[in-house]
Amino acid sequence: MTIFFVSFIILLLVGVPISISIGASAILGCFALDYPLMVIGQKMTTGIDSFLLIAIPLFVLAGNLMNAGKITEKIFDFCQELVGWIPGGLGHANVAASIIFAGMSGSAAADAGGLGTIEMEAMTKNGYDEDFSAAVTAASSVIGPIFPPSIPLIIYGSVASVSVAKLFMGGVLPGLLMGVALMILVLIFAIKRGYPRTKFNVKNLVKQFFSSVLSLITPLIILAGFTTGIFTPTEASSIAVIYSFFIALLVYKTLDFKSFKKCLLDSALTSANTLFIIGTSTLFTYVMVKEGISAQIADLILGVSSNPAVILLVINVILLLLGMFMEPGAILTLMLPVLLPIVNSLGLDLVHFGVVMVLNLMIGQVTPPFGVCLFIISDVSKVKLERLYKSICPFLIPLIVVLVMCTYIPGIVTWLPYALLGK
Repeated sequence: MTIFFVSFIILLLVGVPISISIGASAILGCFALDYPLMVIGQKMTTGIDSFLLIAIPLFVLAGNLMNAGKITEKIFDFCQELVGWIPGGLGHANVAASIIFAGMSGSAAADAGGLGTIEMEAMTKNGYDEDFSAAVTAASSVIGPIFPPSIPLIIYGSVASVSVAKLFMGGVLPGLLMGVALMILVLIFAIKRGYPRTKFNVKNLVKQFFSSVLSLITPLIILAGFTTGIFTPTEASSIAVIYSFFIALLVYKTLDFKSFKKCLLDSALTSANTLFIIGTSTLFTYVMVKEGISAQIADLILGVSSNPAVILLVINVILLLLGMFMEPGAILTLMLPVLLPIVNSLGLDLVHFGVVMVLNLMIGQVTPPFGVCLFIISDVSKVKLERLYKSICPFLIPLIVVLVMCTYIPGIVTWLPYALLGK
């Protein structure tokens, strides 16, 4: 077992991609423990052999089509008219647009890399500090994997055998709370620094609404489909792709063949990386469970206290720390076999825990020093990481406040899914 863990840590420290680090150390562990070699292929294949996981590449493609088809620009223009009259208007539009876009892509990276470019360019042109613009964009991008649909919640549902429709609905109120909390902080900065706002114009708002209405109703279509049982999450991902494709091609006429090819290629690469991480993590987890390591870690956490509130605090801290360094998909696949027995022994609701777990991991994506979204935003905005580290810190406060609320007030997560879909 020493080879198993030491090789994993060494590979991570020297900068080997997380998927390769997990897979290579798991294979070395199989060799060292004399497992049959067929186990390697079997477990990696089993990890991704799920109808539910088909939704991942489709939601990624939907997000890329919306960015390439300029649908995100329509969304941002509408949000600018909707909330631009509040002090720091473009900052609020940034957050509001991220909430709407979250209802289509389910990916923080898609938000940060696509919509984020438009948002930051508009903010800096209108007198907002580059650091502030980048920090708002990074913080708002993590709403994507909380507000439905959500790629991490699909992975959680697949591994934990929990209804993804209920997980999606459970993310609605936390996602909205994150948006409100971030907008309050933006308002404070705007008043303090004198950031501009635009004059409220009903005529322009109505015009922008009708111009972007086909984009805006996409989340409503997806949510309505879940609540009425018309389609499953996987079917919803197909609908999102078809809908965004036809809007961009036939309505807005902003998608050409070259852009479409690039969307397919980018989506394939992103999805392959995510699914490969899930496959290698499944093998890694198999070795951990087989050798009793998962049970030992669970016993160690339970040994801290018998109080569920304290155990949840410990789990939150662990997940936040892991989220700073590792891919969410890898953490979900690796940690769920450890955490699910703990959650079940405490009698916690799995829908509640799933949303809280993903919220933890998403905050980790914008937490220095290795938050993935920080690297994306830094690259897009050309703001040095050192400056971005400093500017993002205040925005972690409202996100952590929402995390604490969702952790200790389960109804924030569970009320909507159980009210609409039943318990």
